[in-house]
Amino acid sequence: MKEVALQPYARLPREYRGLKVLAGTVDAYGRALWLLSDNPDARSDDLSGSGRLTALSRKQPYDALLVMDKNGAASELVLHDVHLLVGNLDALPNGRFLLAGTAAWHRTPGSTTANAQIYGRDGRSRRSFPIGQVGHLLADRRHNVWTGYFDQAIYGDSISAPGLVRWDTGGNQRWAYQPPPGAEPIADCYALNVADGVAWVYYYQAFCLLEIHTGGRLTVRGTPVKGAHGLAVQGDRVTFLGSRGHHDRLHRCRLTDDAVLLEEEAILTMPGGRPLGRYRVVSRAHTLYLLDPSSHSWHVFPT
Repeated sequence: MKEVALQPYARLPREYRGLKVLAGTVDAYGRALWLLSDNPDARSDDLSGSGRLTALSRKQPYDALLVMDKNGAASELVLHDVHLLVGNLDALPNGRFLLAGTAAWHRTPGSTTANAQIYGRDGRSRRSFPIGQVGHLLADRRHNVWTGYFDQAIYGDSISAPGLVRWDTGGNQRWAYQPPPGAEPIADCYALNVADGVAWVYYYQAFCLLEIHTGGRLTVRGTPVKGAHGLAVQGDRVTFLGSRGHHDRLHRCRLTDDAVLLEEEAILTMPGGRPLGRYRVVSRAHTLYLLDPSSHSWHVFPT
């Protein structure tokens, strides 16, 4: 089977590697983001073999350092008074940032579930709000934030129950998935891809692919792939990463009006052909970004 190698994308500068990585992503502007801390109450979460985060206990709010890299040029911003066990972060328009996780000790007045914080460009918290038990979080450049949820969350609380929710960048819920006639509900959001104004969701149990536009158009397509954890979309082409028993398998497919047709398979490797180890994947439009187990290096697979 043909092999395809990842390419290096961004690496955490050496001067920051003594800090613990709490979360990371590649944002809609192409920047690699790392949230770091040296606070013992802000230790990084364990990354399981499935790519899911396992929370550790914390005791008190802390300051965190956000490091951003674009084309090798790094900048930083201190985020003050973080109240969360952070599992996800992303950049919002107008220089803001969103953190989501578990509100382990903090309780916002009038709320017992405020587990997301919006930060301004000055690093100060602007708002806390409940966002559910997030598995996937991706923002676009048009003030949309999409959240996908794992099975434990979907069956555990009302915000997470739809499996997929869209928010505005002020923290207000704007849309939640309701399956159209003949489609199954989302029992577990396996993969989420976001471009400006559109989201693609691959979910269990049906392993269908949803195409959702902010204007309201929704398309459900069956897929031949079972158990993928990443997807990249360009035009009428979609590439799935991973399947049951094959975490490194690429499935290149073609979209029709109502189906996904498999055309080719390949094996994804690290640069130089080394086998692909465990990873965390961020899917944006036609690109897959993979974070290595050290959480220091991002690699890229462009379709």
